[in-house]
Amino acid sequence: MGDNWLDEAFDLHRRELHRHCYRLAGNVPDADDLLQETFLRAWQARDRFEGRASARTWLYRIATNAFLDARKSTARRTVPSGDPLEWSAELGPYPDALIGPDTDLGARETVELALIAALRFLPPRQRAAFVLRDIHGWTAREVGDLLGAAVPAVNSLLQRGRDTLRSHVPADPADWRRPPLTSADEEILRRYAQASRPAEFRALLTADVRITMPPEPPVLGIAAVAEFLGRPLDWRTVPSSANGRPALINYLRTPGESVYRGLVVDVLRIEDGRIAEINAFVGAGHVAAFGHITWEG
Repeated sequence: MGDNWLDEAFDLHRRELHRHCYRLAGNVPDADDLLQETFLRAWQARDRFEGRASARTWLYRIATNAFLDARKSTARRTVPSGDPLEWSAELGPYPDALIGPDTDLGARETVELALIAALRFLPPRQRAAFVLRDIHGWTAREVGDLLGAAVPAVNSLLQRGRDTLRSHVPADPADWRRPPLTSADEEILRRYAQASRPAEFRALLTADVRITMPPEPPVLGIAAVAEFLGRPLDWRTVPSSANGRPALINYLRTPGESVYRGLVVDVLRIEDGRIAEINAFVGAGHVAAFGHITWEG
């Protein structure tokens, strides 16, 4: 078998592998690193691939092991509390532009932000087992082969993971998928992008709206959120979508500069025609996932 088979297999499954890495890691920059590590490991092991499993399954195994190996070297894990969208700096949005048609038919849209956030409550092996079994549909035996665990141990991992997630995500897996982005959502996003004064923002918000933006504390309530959004700063904004939700890419120009620099991605949750939540992801790495990180003024 020549080496071209690996390039072809990797190109065929690149998009779905990237989403798999995102579900495990929780943000696009880390998913990018995992995907690169997956290709490197696959290239180094290409002569040992015997074809007993499909190339797709083989690549998923490599990607999952790369994630687990990376987590072994991290500091001792603490048990999280509260909403990860308020405290987890490892969470980030997934651009809808990266979603495309491929062979990952059953799981390609399962990047709902609430599910990605809830997965932060699971230790790495539980997270990997849950994603492979409940999202990708692997059998318990296949998951066990990857994790080096017997089927009863895998089932125990899955049960503990499901019990943990039950209080954080809907019980029906159909509700884990990206919500449909409607024309009404797009109109709210357009008005949000054009607003600049607190009064303009107030007209778009629910009374109990909140902004999350780790590592900073959340901003709660319509009055505080409207004032926060209406601060007199020099922004340029680009409407987009992420995780099936309306999103806005925010570029800030500081005094004395001619260039606007990508700083924040806002992902909106809309309820009954008003914005109920703004998940703000701060950092150039999040902006880079959507394209340009600077805007010429």
